[in-house]
Amino acid sequence: MARYTRPNINFLKEVRKIADKKKIILIFDECTTGFRRNFGGLHLDTGVEPDMAMFGKAIGNGYAITAIIGKKKIMQAAEDSFISSTFWTERVGYVAANTTLDLMERLKPWKDLIHMGKMFKEGCLNIAKKHNINLKVTGIDTINYLNFEKNKNQIFKTFVTQEMLKVKILASNVMYLNIFHKKKHIDIYLKKLDEIFKKINKIELKGSVKSKLNDPVSHDTFKRLN
Repeated sequence: MARYTRPNINFLKEVRKIADKKKIILIFDECTTGFRRNFGGLHLDTGVEPDMAMFGKAIGNGYAITAIIGKKKIMQAAEDSFISSTFWTERVGYVAANTTLDLMERLKPWKDLIHMGKMFKEGCLNIAKKHNINLKVTGIDTINYLNFEKNKNQIFKTFVTQEMLKVKILASNVMYLNIFHKKKHIDIYLKKLDEIFKKINKIELKGSVKSKLNDPVSHDTFKRLN
């Protein structure tokens, strides 16, 4: 679906048409986006229905469990297959998921998370503008990604983490909001980010932020494996 950007509805509709025409099973991976905007998958807000969808992470509130849902005709195929599992007898994940789903349906936490996410995004953009830093914030409202200019993105990201750790805040260039994040926490984060962006601007005017890093620049996604 849309981990780093909002879903392009027209694109999804075209993919759905192609899948129908070619009789291809359309699968949405909602392990990151599921339950972060509504009670279910982000696809519920798009009007595009997949044939199968994958859920994880939030569905068990940290406990190890993954769920696969799909249309009956497609899921029926599993009855004709032998699926082995080391964890057949494991029950903790299922109990955690059932309890989490009950709580999410009752509390509807995504409403507060969306509000906090918009507040966080607006705050980051205002601070960046204040200190003349080229910044884009992508992702869905409950998961915000800070994207600096391409050739400096990893350097700035590393510097932000470094400076945040000095005040005992574990931070990166991504904010995964949860129900324990309140306005006071966002305010504390933004106040520190304001100071860091001010430093970045001052350093860049005379040289490079890279020279102020205490450790190597962080790896970009899976490049550490290449």
